[in-house]
Amino acid sequence: MSVSDPIADMLTKIRNASEAKFEKVDITTSKLKLEIVKILKNEGFIKNFKKLNQEGMNTLRIFLKYDDKNDSVVHGLKSLSTPGRRVYSGYKEMPRILNGYGTLIVSTSMGVTTGRKAAEKKVGGELICSVW
Repeated sequence: MSVSDPIADMLTKIRNASEAKFEKVDITTSKLKLEIVKILKNEGFIKNFKKLNQEGMNTLRIFLKYDDKNDSVVHGLKSLSTPGRRVYSGYKEMPRILNGYGTLIVSTSMGVTTGRKAAEKKVGGELICSVW
């Protein structure tokens, strides 16, 4: 069965796995998903990730991160753009997530990056998701 919004599906799998206290979650891979996962790793929301080839399918294994009290580091994931409603923003109007404590992931002409880095480079783009 095909998924109409693969990014939202990936975010939902990560959110559900972290709420269920799973150690890892497997998702099908694409270039955009890989870039989003790299940003999640660099921003400290996940421990690590690994690219796998299981039975001819490329998958990403994401290792989730928890704090000392065994609470998930990811408190929320929200998809901003959907296939039917794309959300764009210029660098001057780039929204801040939780007054700077969260991370905005943006697809720009220079690649997928955080909202903070996109504003520093003075480039806008499509708002993919927010993480806090």
